[in-house]
Amino acid sequence: MIKNYVQSPLPFQGQKRTFLKLFREGLKEFDKSTIFVDLFGGSGLLSHSIKQVRPDARVIYNDYDNFSERLRNVDKTNALLSDIRAILGDNERKALIKEPVRGKIIERIKQADDEGFVDYVTLSASLLFSGKYATNLKEMTKDTFYNRIKLNDYCVDGYLDEVEVVHYDYKVLFSIYRHFPGVVFLIDPPYLSTDCSSYKNYWKLKDYLDVLLLLKDTSYFYFTSNKSSIVELCDWLEHNLNAPSPFFGATKREVVNGVNKDARYTDIMMYKSN
Repeated sequence: MIKNYVQSPLPFQGQKRTFLKLFREGLKEFDKSTIFVDLFGGSGLLSHSIKQVRPDARVIYNDYDNFSERLRNVDKTNALLSDIRAILGDNERKALIKEPVRGKIIERIKQADDEGFVDYVTLSASLLFSGKYATNLKEMTKDTFYNRIKLNDYCVDGYLDEVEVVHYDYKVLFSIYRHFPGVVFLIDPPYLSTDCSSYKNYWKLKDYLDVLLLLKDTSYFYFTSNKSSIVELCDWLEHNLNAPSPFFGATKREVVNGVNKDARYTDIMMYKSN
């Protein structure tokens, strides 16, 4: 029995935990599908969830952001965080970390960096202000530190069990499986008009529009948000330029996210069985 994770076992920007219930409900409409290809992978939460609902299906997780490396090195991450907890001592939770403690933490991070691996995303979630991410030592040391470290170790046991992990450009992976019978594509690119600082690539408008080409004559789950206005753009093109929307016939589900009424946004999931 695969352990059921309801969120990514390691911090990840943009994971789909708020969509899990709706996603699992949507999967019921694909009961005859045999292959699910997670083109952008992300934290792997969607791939993991498919195995929970459809253990019989083949699930291919495209590790677009090399998340599996972070999973493999979780022992190193836990060891680093354990040492930082010791350095912090009785420093108040969520409080500013001042010198000389901050300097000692940086020295310990530098040591780990020199040894070859630091999970800067997890470290950012542990030491930086909420929502801020560094990807290297230089970026990390520029920011103010806060004590946001978990009190216990991270556990990733069994998270990607029975999921096939691959590393491809998403277009190449799509071309490999495009004509396989019973294939469904999970399409969750970095959102347009959203901070993508922790992703490995910078995305432009053309990149987002290129992804829409994958929706033609395929079965898919597609994720976006109202910040991107992609769905609104496609509707406008359809009504004003007679350009068929790639979402025609798709089911739409929405989840409102945000910490307060002034910082809310709507995540959107579109899915269609061809």
